Amino acid sequence: MVRTIIHTDRAPAAIGPYSQAVVVDCRRLIFTAGQIPIDPASGAVIDGDIAVQTRQALLNLKAVVEAAGSSLANVVKTTVFLRDMNDFAGMNGVYGEFFADDPPARSAIEAARLPKDVLVEIECVAAAV
Repeated sequence: MVRTIIHTDRAPAAIGPYSQAVVVDCRRLIFTAGQIPIDPASGAVIDGDIAVQTRQALLNLKAVVEAAGSSLANVVKTTVFLRDMNDFAGMNGVYGEFFADDPPARSAIEAARLPKDVLVEIECVAAAV
């Protein structure tokens, strides 16, 4: 699979750990459901601030992508749903730990309400390898 990060100075530069676009040459794509901060062992929502909840949501996303035979390195697009856009910086710091090199394209939106009243939900599209 070839994954090419797109950057152009004809559009605003990325202001965080994401790319303007990612081109992928593959035959199969993985579309995940949104992952929320639930402990897979207990089924309970992880209690904590946006950083704690973002970390668990991303660990869950990582597990789903890996179960599909891929990895976070092959994620080409994420969508982050936040209960409160004021939590963006806290989410972004943890997100950057998971996507440090050649991060995927990303959208982030504030949602009126998320499942189980969590602070964050994250979904992705990844290339299957």
